[in-house]
Amino acid sequence: MEREISEEKLQKYFKITEEALKTLKIAVHEKSLLYSAAKDFLTMAESYFRDARYYYEKGDYVTAFAALNYAHGFIDAGVRLGVFKGEDDRLFAFG
Repeated sequence: MEREISEEKLQKYFKITEEALKTLKIAVHEKSLLYSAAKDFLTMAESYFRDARYYYEKGDYVTAFAALNYAHGFIDAGVRLGVFKGEDDRLFAFG
């Protein structure tokens, strides 16, 4: 069982999360009640992604990996809720 967060694993998840952030689209109309939720989910995902970069640069791989997981959690939750449109099952969790 692997007990360490390797450089390779971090880079893999940075790449997946960054690509997901670049390709996802807000799927609800601006006047929808869910639009503010979509914007909030996107803000949280981007913020956690930036946090992951910050901790990675400090050498704190554990916190960086945790922040990446939170970032992608917001992305996947938004896709499942239907406020984000994501079509690549390599990047997004589908219901």
